[in-house]
Amino acid sequence: MKPSLLALTLFAAPAFAQGAAPFMVNGQGFATLQDAVSSIRMGTATILIAPGTYRQCAVQAGGHITFKAVQPGTAIFEKVACEDKAALVLRGQGSVVDGLVFRGYRVSDGNGAGIRTEMGDLTVTNAMFLDSQEGILGGEPVGQTITIDHSTFAGLGQCDESPSCSHAIYLANKGRVTITNSRFERGTGGHYVKLRVPTVSITDNSFDDTAGRKTNYMIDLPDGATGLIARNTFVQGRQKENHTGLIVVAAEAKTYRSTGLRVEGNDARLSPGDGTSPAFIADYSHDKLALGANRLGAGLRAFETR
Repeated sequence: MKPSLLALTLFAAPAFAQGAAPFMVNGQGFATLQDAVSSIRMGTATILIAPGTYRQCAVQAGGHITFKAVQPGTAIFEKVACEDKAALVLRGQGSVVDGLVFRGYRVSDGNGAGIRTEMGDLTVTNAMFLDSQEGILGGEPVGQTITIDHSTFAGLGQCDESPSCSHAIYLANKGRVTITNSRFERGTGGHYVKLRVPTVSITDNSFDDTAGRKTNYMIDLPDGATGLIARNTFVQGRQKENHTGLIVVAAEAKTYRSTGLRVEGNDARLSPGDGTSPAFIADYSHDKLALGANRLGAGLRAFETR
């Protein structure tokens, strides 16, 4: 599935009265997102965000908060990062981000993101992350669960603004990351998805690298992982920094076992004129992966052990 900004706006939503405060919590209006977040304290609540373009950010220090656009795709946050990190810095007990757009984030350490998750489970749906150093970054060293669904990541990543690269998604925890029905395109450096987690589920996504530049892997599991990578489509572009593999397992460490990692039902192609011969799966773990049938275009090698 390939979500778009126009598609996101088709969901029905209640209208805000003209001149009303843009951030609403249980019927109470707030002028700033941070004021709305702070009002929830350690409770559970939804912040409804009116259509508009906002140059402000917020830190969630507790509670369970849902950040929800009244009309998906029309609540746009840009450029202003809290703590020199992100538009939303999340360290509550749990967070949901629904229907928001994040664009234009750049900070001094090269990791300017729409979302920085530092604590609590996280669900992201119907969101867009555009033209920034990073889309979603972070994690915590516990059994955190992160779910990303029906979201778009475009114009993200870098390897030349800081000593280390940034990526469209870069997450680490000891739990699970699930990415479904999302689109990755037009990368500007680093990997599209980099996960340092023991269990992954990456299914029904689109990775279109044809307009990418200085990009690396489509999916990088640098510490190994088990789980499922299935029913995704991949088109590898020509302007890559590293074109040797699309899905790469345990290239940096063998922190997590990879035995049984299932990769099946995917469709992968090289863009027209690409004369390279990358591996669809490059495995450094030497564990026994569970490789099923994948549809591969000309020039792609199915598997390589390194």
